[in-house]
Amino acid sequence: MTTKDDTVEIHIDGPDGEDQVTLPARLLDMLAEGEESSAKVVGDLALMSCAQRIHATVHHAEGEVDDELQAVEDTTLDLFEERFGMTFGEATGHQH
Repeated sequence: MTTKDDTVEIHIDGPDGEDQVTLPARLLDMLAEGEESSAKVVGDLALMSCAQRIHATVHHAEGEVDDELQAVEDTTLDLFEERFGMTFGEATGHQH
């Protein structure tokens, strides 16, 4: 993580590459709970976004969803619950 002006650059390293995202420092401060780091806030946002996307794909798509995609959603929602201590439905008020 690097700070420049009033923004924070978060570096993301993955098994197949790396990236970075620059966000307003004040935004990350607003979203942080207590003394959470900017990296923790961005990690939470990434998992929330991925859970939202897979949920929409599985439950709001046209037609049938295959077992593999359903398994991806199941794993994502399990990881969500582990990280946040509540289900995706509890967190969003959107349950099926």
